[in-house]
Amino acid sequence: MADRNATAAVIGAGDYIGAEIAKKFAAEGFTVFAGRRQGDKLQPLVEEIEAAGGRVVARSLDARDEQQVAGFLNEADAHAPLEVCIFNVGANVRFPILDTSNRVFRKVWEMACYAGFLSGREAARLMMPRGRGAIFFTGATASLRGGAGYAAFAAAKFGLRAVAQAMARELGPHNIHVAHLIIDAGVDTAWVRERRAEAGSSFDPGAVLMPPAAVADAYWQLYQQPNSAWTFEMDIRPFKEKW
Repeated sequence: MADRNATAAVIGAGDYIGAEIAKKFAAEGFTVFAGRRQGDKLQPLVEEIEAAGGRVVARSLDARDEQQVAGFLNEADAHAPLEVCIFNVGANVRFPILDTSNRVFRKVWEMACYAGFLSGREAARLMMPRGRGAIFFTGATASLRGGAGYAAFAAAKFGLRAVAQAMARELGPHNIHVAHLIIDAGVDTAWVRERRAEAGSSFDPGAVLMPPAAVADAYWQLYQQPNSAWTFEMDIRPFKEKW
């Protein structure tokens, strides 16, 4: 494991994708700052990373709160220079349009779009003076296509993609790599498997569901790209996923 004098911040370090991203970057020598609501749920992740010889700092974080986001990233940068910031907050909900309340629409937008703007802006504030860094955003099929029942989620993910595009064009000339990763598939989680089982569908998880560790690997690939050949947008899907 290379020992890097740098931090990687994972905003939205949930039990699946976020946890795997944290483990991947910790295994590559970064000190990982992991943030999520109900930060006590991060203890198993902390124990796993530390048992493998990695370094991690866990914090409770509401990514919709400007002061909390700034404080979280400032703390990470004070520990060691913030090299990578990955925004991975989900907010995937499904409601028929007539059942989509004002509260639901606003909350989903705040979680998946506004929080991404705050995270990217505050990361850029720290990276710009050094003239280097990487800011990555987790997108979804809904980033490109609004599906029935997903008006709130698609609006938020479309918005996050637009924020990422604007940031990439503005920050790229300052040697800050901004990228948007589209996960065009269901992710292999307990919740997704349960929903598919309830629907009575027979499926091969390895063929149609995205392993969270594969998402972490994709982010690592993006991070390793030289600045002469940066990708802005990468879409990933299992081999049997229709698109």
